[in-house]
Amino acid sequence: MSVNTSRLLAHMRAATRSMFRGGPSAAVPVTLPVTGTAQATQAVQAAEAFQQVQRESFDAFSDMLADLGRLGQPDGGLFNPVPLSTGTADADVPGRFIDGSYTNDAGTRDYKLYVPASYTGQPSPLLVMLHGCSQHPEDFALGTGMNALAEEWHCLVAYPAQSQLANPTRCWNWFNAVDQQRDQGEPAILAGMTRDLMARYAIDGRQVYVAGLSAGGAMAAILGTQYPDLYAAVGVHSGLPFAAASDLPSAMAAMQGDFQRANTPGQTLPIIVFHGDWDTTVHPANGEELMRQRELDPDVTVDVEPGEVPDGHTYTRTVHRRADGTVDAEHWVVHGSGHAWSGGDLRGSYTDRKGPSASREMMRFFHTRR
Repeated sequence: MSVNTSRLLAHMRAATRSMFRGGPSAAVPVTLPVTGTAQATQAVQAAEAFQQVQRESFDAFSDMLADLGRLGQPDGGLFNPVPLSTGTADADVPGRFIDGSYTNDAGTRDYKLYVPASYTGQPSPLLVMLHGCSQHPEDFALGTGMNALAEEWHCLVAYPAQSQLANPTRCWNWFNAVDQQRDQGEPAILAGMTRDLMARYAIDGRQVYVAGLSAGGAMAAILGTQYPDLYAAVGVHSGLPFAAASDLPSAMAAMQGDFQRANTPGQTLPIIVFHGDWDTTVHPANGEELMRQRELDPDVTVDVEPGEVPDGHTYTRTVHRRADGTVDAEHWVVHGSGHAWSGGDLRGSYTDRKGPSASREMMRFFHTRR
């Protein structure tokens, strides 16, 4: 390989990293010292072609993320691609929905915190809910209905908000290598926020959970992988497995089912996974990979349980049970559902009202992690 070719590839890699951080406008121009008119012409043509691919790839990826959930069923109306809710998400529940912000060396993120009316200072569970692309905490709380369930289960629920400065479509940056590491990037911010809330409120440290949708589900998988000492269990809805991608091209491939396979470091946490088998935004194979990444104990038994929601979807629930009967993992495949929160509230975005209720099943699963 010539020196100029090596430099060109290095500049291309730098341009790709820059595109992740700031989009097409932040792309790094490819400029090379060359000798001779022919070499100069080839280098310029290669650079222009690469930057065109950059623009097209970024636009395609942004469109894919911004449009998530907009693909309806043939009979229409099952998904809810309504505009994001801008009103309060706690109108029908008696607790407090509090604005907050957290900052550490890795950055700053705002959040909403739901404190149920039943909270009087007693040690309580904490659930961290990570929204999907183009969503925000109020909309996600409304669509999942998690605040109402928090009243039933006497649980505090935190909804971190992704910043548009960090990602133009408010996606958690699950596909950046730095954002897949413990004590770096967004995982450091979210884990720090979790610890800060545990210091401010009476939280039972044995009952701290994290869950998310799509990009939020992918980030929940990262947090569960890198912080098994902090979170007791993970919920992933329509998300991707840990380290499924390391850059923009591999992220696009992973969303279509061609993901990278990574070894999960350390302890494997209990997990509940939901995925629709009509999901054309994040391929259902990602849900299968989330389960495959687990280290199966020889004593674990796997049971497949079909079911159906009255006037709703059929589903297949695969349950991993330990020798003592405790459920260690669940994989729910919702038949006929796409990229939307199963059993969600139509007042929020990207929901499929026909169930089963992912929110209720996740709360039930987390409650068993005492």
